[in-house]
Parts: sequence; C-alpha cells; structure tokens
Amino acid sequence: MKHDRAPCRLCSGVTSLTVWQGMVGLVTGGASGLGRATVERLISQGASAVILDLPSSDGHKVAAALGDRCAFAPTDVTSEADVRSAVDLAKEKYGKVDLAVNCAGIAVAVKTYNFKKDLPHSLEDFTRVITVNIAGTFNVIRLAVGEMGKNEPDADGHRGCIINTASVAAYDGQVGQAAYSASKGGIVGMTLPIARDLAPMGIRVVTIAPGLFSTPLLAGLPEKVRSFLARQVPFPSRLGDPAEFAHLVTAIAENPMINGEVIRLDGAIRMQP
Repeated sequence: MKHDRAPCRLCSGVTSLTVWQGMVGLVTGGASGLGRATVERLISQGASAVILDLPSSDGHKVAAALGDRCAFAPTDVTSEADVRSAVDLAKEKYGKVDLAVNCAGIAVAVKTYNFKKDLPHSLEDFTRVITVNIAGTFNVIRLAVGEMGKNEPDADGHRGCIINTASVAAYDGQVGQAAYSASKGGIVGMTLPIARDLAPMGIRVVTIAPGLFSTPLLAGLPEKVRSFLARQVPFPSRLGDPAEFAHLVTAIAENPMINGEVIRLDGAIRMQP
C-alpha cells in the first residue's frame, strides 16, 4: 500500500489530539511496563504504534486489545533482522515512522566479587546486560532513523524523534548494579553525540532517566518492600505511574527545543548505596 508522507507535525507547537493523528511510533518493550503505557498513550492520542517485544511477551494480546492502529512485531532488539522487520511492518501498515521509543531492557543484581563464595561477577551476565541495553537501543535507533529520514520535514525542518530509557542508576548506581548502571550510563553518554549526528536530518534524540516506577518488576515484590521503596522518594512519596512516563514521552515529542538531553523523572530521589 502506498502512503503519502505528510510533513511531521509532532513539533507544530499545538498539543491537541490532532497533532498525533496520523503519527506512527515504534515502542520497544511495548508489551509491558513503561513501554505498554507509552503505546496506550500514543493510541489514545490518535497515533498508530508498533510494539517491538519478545515473541514470548504479551505483545499480540496487547496489540489486539488496542485495535487496528496497533501492531505487534516479535523482536529481539539486538537482532538486525528483527528490527528491520519491525520497521518494515510500520512502513507497510502505517506508511512511515515518526517516533521511536526505546523501553526494552534487562538487569542483573550481582556484586563485582562475592568474597564469601570466592566468585567474580559473571562476565557473560555483564556482557548480556550491556548488549541488550546499549547495543539493543543503538540497533533500534540506527535502523529507525533510516526510515524517519524519508519523512517530509515540517516548517522547522523536523522529521522525527528518538526517545530512549536510561535510569537514575546511571548516576546513583547501587551495590550490585555494576552491569545495569554501566548500561544505562552508556545510553546517557550516547544521547548527545547521536543527537548531533542526526541534527542535519531534523531528527531529535532525548533520553528519560526514570526513578522507581510501578513496573512488573517491582509489582512482584512484597507490599512491605514496595512501601519502603515508595517512602524513599521525596515527593511525591510513591512509586511512579508508568502513565507519567508515557506523558513525558509525548511532551518531549511535542516540544521541538528538547534535544540531546537526559531528563530525570524521579520525584527528586537520589538512590542510597
């Protein structure tokens, strides 16, 4: 099916639902947590979305529940073939790609060296976290922008927007977070140079560094632990709602001057060791 490429309207300065009508977003990790909330918000605003998540995820179920403007692409973000297929799906089904939101990620909690067991941190585990979180994010960026670059620019020259997910662990890494903090620090570190790389094509790159959010990972913890974690947040003293992350995604996409920046979304928390 042939689709005409209208100029990108994300940065028109208008925040009504009409801005999002006809817009198309890719969301990795879109079957759960922050990614799912982002997909749901995009659909509610009038955009179309392609969920990129593992074949074992609830991606099919989520997409079906959200209707014709949502599709699922089974994807390992570290696979070039998988991500290319997802971008192709967005192009074939919805005509273009305006936005890519990277929410996929993994974590391990292991100290650098366990002196009681005389055991070093698994290099395999460290490498896996770095590969999924950094290389996976970059893989999606480099392939998505190839399609974004074909969009007709708006009056400001804007063609699209990339939004990545880091973590406050990039700055306040805790005990056992060497791999996770390094991976999220890598996402923070590549935000500005990629924004500069893509500036001539009118594609912005922004990263969100969330604090403690009520995601499936935390939802599995005992209520006593969840309450303790919530009290660590200065204000509001609670876990973040994934919908608040999604709200920031759309706010960033709508504001043309936010570029090459990392935004902490954390209720002023600074994690203790």
